[in-house]
Amino acid sequence: MVHISRICFRKYGNFVDNLRLYVRGGSGGMGLPRLGGQGGSGGDVWIVATKSMTLKRIKDKYPQKRFVGGAGGNSSVQALKGQKGKDIEVLAPVGITVTSDNGRRVGDLNVEGDRVMVAKGGSGGSLYSEFQPSKGQAKHIRLDLKLIADLGLLGFPNAGKSSLLTALSNATPQIASYAFTTLRPEIGKVMYPDYKQISVADLPGLIEGAHLNKGMGHKFLKHVERTKQLLFVVDVCGFQLATKTPFRSAFEAVQLLTKELELYKEELASKPAMLVVNKMDLPDAEDKLAELKEQLKKPEEFSDLLPDDMIPNNYMTFRHVVPVSAITGFGIDHLKTCIRLSLDEDATVETSAIHQKKLQSLRYQLT
Repeated sequence: MVHISRICFRKYGNFVDNLRLYVRGGSGGMGLPRLGGQGGSGGDVWIVATKSMTLKRIKDKYPQKRFVGGAGGNSSVQALKGQKGKDIEVLAPVGITVTSDNGRRVGDLNVEGDRVMVAKGGSGGSLYSEFQPSKGQAKHIRLDLKLIADLGLLGFPNAGKSSLLTALSNATPQIASYAFTTLRPEIGKVMYPDYKQISVADLPGLIEGAHLNKGMGHKFLKHVERTKQLLFVVDVCGFQLATKTPFRSAFEAVQLLTKELELYKEELASKPAMLVVNKMDLPDAEDKLAELKEQLKKPEEFSDLLPDDMIPNNYMTFRHVVPVSAITGFGIDHLKTCIRLSLDEDATVETSAIHQKKLQSLRYQLT
């Protein structure tokens, strides 16, 4: 048995989800005034997405975190047009958002092969610059990893998310009977008989005030942004994070999770969502589930159970409410079916919308 003090002082681990880099385009080459020659442009610096890379590997492989494009070649009698400097490609994981130091978004790398230029090389010297070359762009950039998954498991600590991920998929996250077992995101794949695969991300448990960056708040709320749908997971019997914090019922947990999403980024609360009511193997679970379902039908009538500042602006409407026991396996197959139905429904709507746009474009071209 692992002693709880080991977890209390455990660090965030080896998982790296953001990295700051210095990038500089190469300097241009000198022009040749005597013959009107033009120097080569400096090399550019690119960030390129690949599935085989992680931010930690970049950090370990390039401890200086400095990337500079090659210098452009000088113009000469043998080559009036100088050679372009060597481009530098920084391989980064899929699911990266690239921002500049001032917070401006430079680009997103969503699929393998996506690339974005982060520092342009300087121009070579020419007649227009009195044959003097210019320096390349120099800046600090930030790489932020936001997980890409079909589903994101969202819940308070000890709701049973890790056990659920294990029951659903091939992932083997750390599981124990105390809060904050999951300290970094875990990704699992749900497999179906027709070989369809659905990715599920287990995000570490939130706490009240996560939107204020309490606990690991912003570090993990941002991962929710890159999931197609949300899977709320609550303990049917409620939970209490610590002896000094209030007990929260399953209904309160649902509304507090909704409010945390709203306060962090309001549009997150409008994502398609399902509700998993876990730990149905516990005593009185059926009665608790019936109570929760009644409360979810008319949530505004039970808003007095919540602190005034934690009442959601809009109550979450769930596509499916699925009772399960991740420990015994009860309800897991039904949950897999609901997940597939929900994602397929969205895929059908998306495909229909694309066809409609193409049809409208074709009609416009014919008129």
